Amino acid sequence: MTNSETYDAVVIGGGPAGATAATDLARCGRRVLLLDRPGRIKPCGGAIPPKAIEEFEIPDAQLVAKIHSARMVAPSERFVDMPIDGGYVGMVDRGPFDEWLRGRAASAGAERADGSFRTLTRDSDGTALVNYLPAGSEDRNALVSVRARAVIGADGAMSAVAKQCVPGAKELPHVAAYHEIIRAPAANDAGDFDPTRCDVYYQGKLSPDFYAWIFPHGETVSVGVGTELKGFSLHAAVDQLRKETGLDRCETLRREGAPIPLYPLKKWDNGRDLVLAGDAAGVVAPASGEGIYYALVGGRLAGEAVEAFLATGNPKALASARQRFMKAHGRVFFILGIMQRFWYKNDKRRERFVSICEDPDVQHLTWEAYMHKRLVKAKPAAHLRIFLKDTAHLLGIVSPWQKAARRAD
Repeated sequence: MTNSETYDAVVIGGGPAGATAATDLARCGRRVLLLDRPGRIKPCGGAIPPKAIEEFEIPDAQLVAKIHSARMVAPSERFVDMPIDGGYVGMVDRGPFDEWLRGRAASAGAERADGSFRTLTRDSDGTALVNYLPAGSEDRNALVSVRARAVIGADGAMSAVAKQCVPGAKELPHVAAYHEIIRAPAANDAGDFDPTRCDVYYQGKLSPDFYAWIFPHGETVSVGVGTELKGFSLHAAVDQLRKETGLDRCETLRREGAPIPLYPLKKWDNGRDLVLAGDAAGVVAPASGEGIYYALVGGRLAGEAVEAFLATGNPKALASARQRFMKAHGRVFFILGIMQRFWYKNDKRRERFVSICEDPDVQHLTWEAYMHKRLVKAKPAAHLRIFLKDTAHLLGIVSPWQKAARRAD
């Protein structure tokens, strides 16, 4: 069935990127259809920095927890606590949070449709036809087709839209992520668990090339792991982490897995009428795996690129989404990519990496960069000190935990 009416934009995927793009375009007065596959919840630690809360007007009611510190755990089980001085990181539960974002898009005027994208074809006049299967239908003949002057593909890391329409998308490398949402332990049975602290495990036994995590979500907890290594058992790693931390006694509420892209795609648009956003474009930060903030930003930039395209008819406007994103965040992604490739390579390097995190300069600049999404340039002396300390670690002049040992003496 073909809908003869034409939408200004069809947004495929209702996560943070797609919902934000739909909201912004609807607020511009555009006729928007937001197509989303219901029932899917992406495995995600759920952390959003103050920059995201402020920039995208996230109400406090959407935060299920506020994190005031992070614990970095080394292969030797030694750890470093990194307190957030005077601030916090918000935590969201992706199920209700994503639905709230979609609801906001609808309140702005976007129409919603539940279904699964199948193909993008062309009408006789060249207009894009978005073909999807409505939710609950298994009959291929039940496909619905809608016309779109522009399309935004925000349908995740293994994006069907990207693979069909954007060159190079099929080769996008990714990390496999898996987590279990469990009921938070009672206060009298919490052990070392802290509902205001995120724990990150840099241990090869749990992840040979990424990390494992325990992230509080208020009444629940996300316990997960990621790796690019095929054949590594994510389920076994999470089982082991839960047993070692006493969280195996907590009720398991749900299990979720999904790919996380490693690098931004080199091209996000088809040069005609389509642009990608969020995981579909590969905008997940290396090393940290942070995706929510960058998905929100990517969705906004995609919406603005489509608005410019609709206003001018010039398809070159679509390329501005990637250009603007990389100008703002490309350097951070490049540095984080180097960090991941070097420090996560083996347990010896992970041990040194965690020990470096003990340094107050490292902690301050790390939180400044994460909380405000910018490289800190105002403290050249601190950068020099970190450079010299990192060099000493790399050359073996300083052994891991040497500073801590001196303090203990």
